[in-house]
Amino acid sequence: MKDHVRRGQRARNAGLWTEAHAAYKAAFAAADPANSTERERAELAGQLGLCELALHKYRDAAEHLARSLEQREALPVALQRRFEQGQREAAKHVARLVLGVDPPDAEVFIDGQRIGRTARIYTLFFEPGKHMVRGRAPGREDALHSFLAVAGAEHEITMQLPRAAVSPVREDAPASPTEAPKAVRLSSEASSTTKARPPSPWASWPGALRVAGIAVTTGTVLGGGVLMVRARRLDEDLSERRDGLTRGSPSSSTMCWQAAQDSPCADLLHLRDARNLSAGVGTALVIAGGVIGAVTAASFFTDFSFLGLAPTQDRIHVAPVATGRETGVRIEGLW
Repeated sequence: MKDHVRRGQRARNAGLWTEAHAAYKAAFAAADPANSTERERAELAGQLGLCELALHKYRDAAEHLARSLEQREALPVALQRRFEQGQREAAKHVARLVLGVDPPDAEVFIDGQRIGRTARIYTLFFEPGKHMVRGRAPGREDALHSFLAVAGAEHEITMQLPRAAVSPVREDAPASPTEAPKAVRLSSEASSTTKARPPSPWASWPGALRVAGIAVTTGTVLGGGVLMVRARRLDEDLSERRDGLTRGSPSSSTMCWQAAQDSPCADLLHLRDARNLSAGVGTALVIAGGVIGAVTAASFFTDFSFLGLAPTQDRIHVAPVATGRETGVRIEGLW
């Protein structure tokens, strides 16, 4: 990577922009987090963008300069100003598109070329003219959007890919030779009007665990309550028998708890042990049921997609938006 950078610097100082572009492009391709720092990658993207600007490759220049300025904190002030000036010059010749895609893991194609990354919000640059944006994801209908890019203008598009309808035709049934191909959704506005229904909270294995959690919570709390009621009745019975046994002998109450098992106080000892056991087990069951119930309730607000066993759930996303006319945030979600 460093050899390419030195070759690019020599070519740039000599005014050989084609050779400088080739060298910086090779260095940018060779840079990765394992062998370069954030500052080096940001500087390489900016230098590559300046070379493309000199060669009138305005779209590529705007893209690489924007990527460099995303890590502007890692760049020296002098380089920040150079790259910002280059970005302003490139922006005069290209259109800027802020593209929102739902779901965020959908594949995005621009004029038939796939973008090599996935994101919720894309910032893309286009040469003036008509362009086509396409979104595709498993289990979703395709979304298409065409727009006319104007040099120096900014466009905003939000595409939602609705869930594909389940076909009643069997998978092994032969397709009719005269059947027309399934049409994809063509969006004529900035956003699709069809919203996908959120998945049921009982779907897949998290739903089975929720049902089990509710059942276990109900059973443990009910069982604990029964044992605690039994302990209370045993305590009342114990008090009555103790009062009858110790009536007229104030000191025999303490002596009874210290008596042997074969003494007349043995029944009182058995009642006491049964009362303590019922109260302890009942309290433990109620506490355990409360904990299981809390975990079950929390699972309704938890997205298990990070385990890789279920598709990503629709969530609320907040993204900053800054244009030449307004500054604010975009809040997207599905209820």
